[in-house]
Amino acid sequence: MDFSAVGKKIKELRKNVGLSQEDLAEGICTQAQISKIEKGIVYPYASTLYLISQKLGVDVNYFFDIGMTPRLDYVQEVEYQLKVARRTFDYQGLKQIVQAEENNPLFFQNKVNLQLLLWHKGIYIYELEKDIEKTIKTLKSAVELTRQKTKVFSEREIEIQISLGIIYFRYDIEKAVETYMKINDELQMLPTLNDYTIKTRLYYNYARALTRLSKLEESIRYCEQAINWCIEKENMFLLGELHYHIGYNYELQGDLDKAITYMKKALTVFELQRDDKYIKFISEKIKEMS
Repeated sequence: MDFSAVGKKIKELRKNVGLSQEDLAEGICTQAQISKIEKGIVYPYASTLYLISQKLGVDVNYFFDIGMTPRLDYVQEVEYQLKVARRTFDYQGLKQIVQAEENNPLFFQNKVNLQLLLWHKGIYIYELEKDIEKTIKTLKSAVELTRQKTKVFSEREIEIQISLGIIYFRYDIEKAVETYMKINDELQMLPTLNDYTIKTRLYYNYARALTRLSKLEESIRYCEQAINWCIEKENMFLLGELHYHIGYNYELQGDLDKAITYMKKALTVFELQRDDKYIKFISEKIKEMS
């Protein structure tokens, strides 16, 4: 644990909110103790750190993360950039970010951070090099970096396996379904889910695989469960895609009225999100079916 990094962050946050050392210490400890903590001379008890975090308006786990990864803000920014590149299908950008950080000690000396790079490396290898064997090997090695046989899969490990399922979907649909079923079982074992979009992504991709196998009713059911999940968690991620996919299933069944109804709902979502790449396509589909 890097005590000095935690102390520096406490000092930075204290100044940002306009508190003096005396103000921060009030009701917690002495001003001298705060001074020693900020200088990294002493490390506070967990109870003291908790009270400090409450006064500074952050979660106490933030300080534990800072202690383990002194430049946590930088790592989080890299993670955010990778997520944006992944979701916008910017695979060249994804590759540039990964290659820029591969020799950074913050990543190659930390298994969790290295896992982040390996996960996205596997994605760009498939999308840019079309090397399936290398892709699968890279993604599986990313999971194994942090995998402990006696514990439940982490959210990150589940996310990487969803990426594996997406790869399988393109050349081995049965393997994709098997992967999604396994992930679904693992997801149920998680006591809490911090990133609600993981469940949405799983159900959406599972539904797509079921459609490929002509299991249309089952596909619709998973889409509906994902939509209910989005509504429950007040999150619009993939909400348009889910409505469109239900419409597509009904189109395959020959029920064009229901197909149009759901595609119109999808169109509304994409218009609200200003997602132009789907608006024209779905509008033309609705015209054709009408």
